[in-house]
Amino acid sequence: MRLSDILKAAQRLQDLPPEGGYEKIVYKRVPVKTYFSGRQMFIGYVGITIGALYLFYLNDKKLHCEDIENRSAVNVLYPILLAERDREYLKQLRRNRDEEAELMKNVKGWEVGTWYGEPVYKLLPKDTLVDPHFSDFYAHCERKHLMRRYNLKMWN
Repeated sequence: MRLSDILKAAQRLQDLPPEGGYEKIVYKRVPVKTYFSGRQMFIGYVGITIGALYLFYLNDKKLHCEDIENRSAVNVLYPILLAERDREYLKQLRRNRDEEAELMKNVKGWEVGTWYGEPVYKLLPKDTLVDPHFSDFYAHCERKHLMRRYNLKMWN
């Protein structure tokens, strides 16, 4: 290797523009390529909307028929469910009275449905049903059942 080659390689090379100069800077707006014209987009929108409305009509017609059947079934079953609810309510009242009689059988002078022989409701006829207080209705149940029902009652 010659000394001149070593000196040439050791010289710093200045960063220069390419031959012919840099490309021009593009500063003008380049419009986006359009795929559809406004008229085509409007016709497409109308077509899709009409198709969707037709499908909605077909589906709604089918659901409406099912809805009528479901409402008819609910209307038929509602009185039966109310009667079953009332029946279970009266059965629970009977269980509460039986439990009270069992618990207080050794207490002298205790009569079921009274306070030591005194009627609780003095102005009502003897065989009148008085709805008990919420906590009295669940008096002989487990606490978890009472709290579950209490939570339902407070939120509904």
